[in-house]
Amino acid sequence: MSSGASSSNMPGPASPPAQLLVDIGSGRPESNGLDYAPLDGQDGAPTLEPAATVIQSIPGDTHPVDVHVSILNEASTSGVRIPSYQNQTAADIESGRSRLDSVGSFSSGASDEALLSSTSGTVSAPAGTVGPAPASPRRPAPASHFPRRENLPLLRGRHHARHQYEEIDEHLNNFPDDPHFTELIRQAELAIDNGILPERIYQGSSGSYFVKNPDGKVIGVFKPKDEEPYGRLNPKWTKWMHRLCCPCCFGRSCLIPNQGYMSEAGASLVDQKLGLDVVPKTKVVNLASDTFNYLRIDIEKARAKRMVYEHFPKVGKRFHRLGLPPKVGSFQTFVEGYKDADQLLRRFEVEPLSEAVSKDFQFRFEQLVVLDYITRNTDRGNDNWLINYERPDLKSDNSSTTTGDAEAGPSSGSGVESWGLVEPSKIDIAAIDNGLSFPFKHPDSWRTYPYHWAWLPYAKVPFSKKVKDLVLPKLADMNFVQDLCDELYNLFKTDKGFDRHLFEKQMSVMRGQILNLTQALKDGKSPLQLVQMPVVIVERSRGHVGTTERFRSFSDTFTQRFQSKSPFFSWC
Repeated sequence: MSSGASSSNMPGPASPPAQLLVDIGSGRPESNGLDYAPLDGQDGAPTLEPAATVIQSIPGDTHPVDVHVSILNEASTSGVRIPSYQNQTAADIESGRSRLDSVGSFSSGASDEALLSSTSGTVSAPAGTVGPAPASPRRPAPASHFPRRENLPLLRGRHHARHQYEEIDEHLNNFPDDPHFTELIRQAELAIDNGILPERIYQGSSGSYFVKNPDGKVIGVFKPKDEEPYGRLNPKWTKWMHRLCCPCCFGRSCLIPNQGYMSEAGASLVDQKLGLDVVPKTKVVNLASDTFNYLRIDIEKARAKRMVYEHFPKVGKRFHRLGLPPKVGSFQTFVEGYKDADQLLRRFEVEPLSEAVSKDFQFRFEQLVVLDYITRNTDRGNDNWLINYERPDLKSDNSSTTTGDAEAGPSSGSGVESWGLVEPSKIDIAAIDNGLSFPFKHPDSWRTYPYHWAWLPYAKVPFSKKVKDLVLPKLADMNFVQDLCDELYNLFKTDKGFDRHLFEKQMSVMRGQILNLTQALKDGKSPLQLVQMPVVIVERSRGHVGTTERFRSFSDTFTQRFQSKSPFFSWC
């Protein structure tokens, strides 16, 4: 191979090599266009031959490694000492061996430090040569040609943890199956960023907040986990006094502590699966606000981070979070125009509903009964479910005179006002406050926690055919019940304190409730007769015959038993 080919085939730093190429040229230096200078200004001095180019591909690296080795011609003039292996000192020999080892380490998986110290270096010419000295093989290449290895994606080091945190933040409060709810949470977050903070609700026994949108309109109710009645940051001092003065009577022994937010979301899931549509949509979200109840240390840490970020922005950008830590809790959409059921039920005693409206209310009431009985809500009083009742509205319609006598009354000359259009009444029910549902056992200690709707006259009416057609085909299908348990499992397991054993007990109680409800619907019983049925618990058998989903209905076996122990008080 000629020397001209050697110089023309020499790739630049940006061209990735595909093979190992060794090219040693021959001939006079002036024939290949390379600029060489004689030794000590003598014309007959030995000249340097064209450099040998060694290009080695390194697996996984996108930059070639070029090593230029200058070789002296064997011809020499008198008085000029040509270094060779025989006349070199021991130190020179060891130095040359170390340089060769560094070059050979490119293809032998050497460390990044050797790679950085040896890439694109050249072996320096012997002493006595005149001209620009080649770069030392131990000197790192310029950063523009070979970027630092720690900046590559696989060697990010400390930046990798922050990248994971940012990915987690992007997936918070994101519900791909419900874009409308996702947008609702985005509005709540935007409002908090703009200074429109959630407002604490002073009723109730836990910390709950009205969440608003950027326009200041209430769009939901947020209940943080750590501010529940059993939570360590509950802002209500009455519960704190209750736990301090009477710990033996504090809480409900049939419920898992600090799981109220999961019960809220679980009741909404059951409502959607059965098509009841009585629970406002509820999901588990993460929110942060200055109006929430935080520990003092969290408040001071957030304040210190903001000060550092304002005075030292470069340092502040390294913080994972500047504000308060987000709280996990349940977010329930806000319903407008609803009032406490206790208030309207008393009104209905004085002003009875029409027959058509009464049938609609009975149907909605039965849907509430189905939900509460399946989830075994231990806190369903008449003050924590809502009714929306719109009375008939008489509206005058003087603008239309061509649609018939029913819409256009007598002529205006008769002195009688025109007839009006009567809009039909509307009535609806919203089941809120489902945080004390899904017990892992039926109440058996002091209180029974009865359903307060069982004393209403509507509970004495047998279940309607409309409700039977809505829920009975689903509840009678064991595959549907198992799918419901699986979805509840996927929801509840996201809690940090999730216990698989307690969850299975919760599902045993729910299966027993479904069994009783199915039998009551088939027998044509009323809600009052339903709650008087013996309590049943349907447990999964400990022996597992099969585990595949295809044969789930054959492999899963259950046993039922009745609860023998009763609470001390049966009326509260």
